[in-house]
Amino acid sequence: MFETLAPSPADPILALMLAFREDQRDDKVDLGVGVYKDADGQTPVMKAVKMAEERVYQEQQTKTYVSPTGDVDFCHAIESMILGESIPHSRVRSIQTPGGSGALKVLSDLLKAISPDATTWVSDPTWPNHLPMLSRAGHHIERYPYYDAAKGAVDFDAMQAMLSSAKAGDIVLLHGCCHNPTGADLDATQWQAVASLCLEKSLVPFVDLAYQGFGDGLEQDAVGVQILARELPELVIASSCSKNMALYRERTGCALIVGDSETAAVNTASLAVKMIRSNYSMPPDHGAAIGRMVMLDKELHGIWREELESMRSRMAGLREEFATALRKRSNSERFDYIAEQRGMFSRLPLTEEQVTRLRVEDGIYMVGDGRFNIAGLPQNRADGIDQVAAKIIAAMD
Repeated sequence: MFETLAPSPADPILALMLAFREDQRDDKVDLGVGVYKDADGQTPVMKAVKMAEERVYQEQQTKTYVSPTGDVDFCHAIESMILGESIPHSRVRSIQTPGGSGALKVLSDLLKAISPDATTWVSDPTWPNHLPMLSRAGHHIERYPYYDAAKGAVDFDAMQAMLSSAKAGDIVLLHGCCHNPTGADLDATQWQAVASLCLEKSLVPFVDLAYQGFGDGLEQDAVGVQILARELPELVIASSCSKNMALYRERTGCALIVGDSETAAVNTASLAVKMIRSNYSMPPDHGAAIGRMVMLDKELHGIWREELESMRSRMAGLREEFATALRKRSNSERFDYIAEQRGMFSRLPLTEEQVTRLRVEDGIYMVGDGRFNIAGLPQNRADGIDQVAAKIIAAMD
């Protein structure tokens, strides 16, 4: 059986991570992998997380199973963090999942089971793993235009025009904030227009909220989701603690189901739990226990909020610094959009050949479509950001 298999192609981002680790150059720069890095190029454990982890170690009395829905208090804290008081929480049911990707998988399977003939509309571009994940769940996928590369902004008119052709019951995958890979987000007025279109066309939003707190702030980054929840009878949300709590390897996420009534939410969640039971049975507990403490303990919550804001502010500052360096090196304003975008990612107008050249000749690693991680810029290296800008401009000549 196994001897008939050929090797599967490596995931481009995972292959990039491996190539970077094997590169022996001291001046190499990793702009590819999607993790936050501090000024020293490290991804540290947050102080609030360390404190919570110590408390978990001291207080935890058992390692027995929790349940397929996971840590109830963690789930309720995530609900509050995302939805606030925008809707009655009786309309919401939430399920702890193995990371944000686990939430996406659970919800993809759930939506396919409920509405097998629906089309799922996905932004062009989107996070690379969205498409294989949805395809594996059996979704029929169509793309809607999202990004105007010439302007470095959302092409909202084209987006709305394409979604206007969707049929009742179709699913629309939306990035809640900090769009990956472009960094270009919808504003509140545009979110309201999307909600109105979904209501008019009876479309179901599927929101991927992986970077809450990295854009304009923890509450501000949830504005779009809250507009959808207020205006629409139903939607689903995939939330991740990987970025805003740096719980990457703990695989801590949450799937939220919003129904038009408590009964609808309860019944839909019960189907999700049934599917989970036959899939991975129970979610891991450690990360959720940490996240629960961080969100619910007043002292830890305050420390975490300060740390998260520091991370967000640093990335906003790096955007300004990098845009300025590119303006200086290119003698043009064509890269100013980088400073206006939000979150960890943006895109450079590079060809795959230019990206390869930067990797091979200059040790600058980024994804083939020009997506780069703002937090990976070498801030503590003498002339580091300026030199990265110089090499990028040279590669484009």
